[in-house]
Amino acid sequence: MGSPRLAAVAALATLGALAGLTRLFAAEAFTFSGDSMETVLAKGRERTLLTGNAFVRTADNEIRADSMELSGADFRFIRCRGGVRVVNSEKGIELASQELFYDRREKVLRINGSVVMVDRKNELVVKGGFLEHWEQSEETVIQIAVRILKKDLVCRSEFARYLRPEGRLELAGLPVVNRKGDEYRALKIYVDLDQDTIRMEGEIRGKVVSEEEPAEEQPDGGAP
Repeated sequence: MGSPRLAAVAALATLGALAGLTRLFAAEAFTFSGDSMETVLAKGRERTLLTGNAFVRTADNEIRADSMELSGADFRFIRCRGGVRVVNSEKGIELASQELFYDRREKVLRINGSVVMVDRKNELVVKGGFLEHWEQSEETVIQIAVRILKKDLVCRSEFARYLRPEGRLELAGLPVVNRKGDEYRALKIYVDLDQDTIRMEGEIRGKVVSEEEPAEEQPDGGAP
């Protein structure tokens, strides 16, 4: 008879923990779903694992992935794996990757591995091998095979800093900027997206493509 009673107590404890978890999420406008869920209740190792169509909605973001792990005090940390997609509709930011770590208290996103960030409001696409994004300051650092694409503008470097409120890019690590066929190289390149200006520092090189002027028409009957 001891085993059924222990099972019942364990079941009640699990339900109580999940109820508390639900209240916590509801108080912070935090919801989640998935095909299956596993919760570890051991003190100091508390975590919840969502697998299959995992989904989390925070005050700022909607996050989808194949699997997610919620951990830390008050489930502060979210770790995602497989088919990760983050959408911040208010700011017009979207992220896609295979892995993601999110600190929802500090509002910091970190991604190791191939990542694509789309800034729909500024019509900008950012690609790289590592990305760190601070939501409060709207600053993004991108590293490893960085590509930044905007209409008539292509930037390549090994390091980039995107200051979204100021509309500025800072490029380092063999930076190259192509604009309407013109190419610019330097040790550091600064691009003002709002003012459409480029500033360079150190070992500056450039290649400008001149537009061909239309040939003058000969008057009728005139000899060349």
